[in-house]
Amino acid sequence: MLPAGGLDPQLTWNLVEDVRTALEYPFMVNAFRAGTVVAVLSGLVGWFMVLRRQTFAGHTLAVVGFPGAAGAVLVGVSAAYGLFVFAVVAALLIALVPAVAGQGFSQGSAVTGTVQAFALACGFLFLSLYGGFEGAYALLFGSFLGITSAQVWVLVAVAASVLGALAVLARPLLFASVDPAVAAARGVPVRSLSFAFLVLLGLAAASVSQITGTLLVFALLVVPAATAQTLTARPSTSLVITVVLGVTVTWLALLGGYYTAYPIGFFLTTFAFVPYVLAGGWRRLRPGSRRAPR
Repeated sequence: MLPAGGLDPQLTWNLVEDVRTALEYPFMVNAFRAGTVVAVLSGLVGWFMVLRRQTFAGHTLAVVGFPGAAGAVLVGVSAAYGLFVFAVVAALLIALVPAVAGQGFSQGSAVTGTVQAFALACGFLFLSLYGGFEGAYALLFGSFLGITSAQVWVLVAVAASVLGALAVLARPLLFASVDPAVAAARGVPVRSLSFAFLVLLGLAAASVSQITGTLLVFALLVVPAATAQTLTARPSTSLVITVVLGVTVTWLALLGGYYTAYPIGFFLTTFAFVPYVLAGGWRRLRPGSRRAPR
């Protein structure tokens, strides 16, 4: 993938110089800023998502960004607005329907799958009505080209709001995630927390998809958190590892996308997958691994 201006950058053994060269271009500066924001956001929200075993819901909230962006383009507004609106609406549907139709993991999964299927069908309809969408490939698989300063500030505002709310909910949410029955018995509003978290997850997924694409959100939303939780059961340590790993993976992926002809999504998933495999191997080989938490 060539940067603006038709240049053909060459990777050298001097990593500091390579980073400096990439940051000479405003679009790369914006890409690093946006990437850092979404890496931190996805790491912290994704950590709770993995702990709560809501990865299927997270995948659905990411996928609905596709019809959201297509619908926004169809009506003549920024695709980013569609990403956020559809993600939040889908989160509300997933949170509300089980409360009416019944409780249980299977019921929730069925509702989540139904929302995902309907959203994808709407996306194809919107693309057909629009007559094709040139940015569809980047929307699905990610791109760092064309990120503007205005988009970075929108991501900063969304991330600050989501993380601020998550900080307020963190303690009771952790309690409700680890043992919901005991938490409910102690007076913790488990249902309300679940509702609020799904909305925060929807906003996070919509933000991350602007870098990773809607199909590769898990590269940042799931894999770093799953790796960290494999390495340690301590919440504070695990959260730090998640964020550090997510930011590192994002920076390396941006450099890989800049200096090679391969898409950023490939580097994101590869650089995130390797530590996960190594962490899984270390967990199985370390002493006392059978007594280790999940």
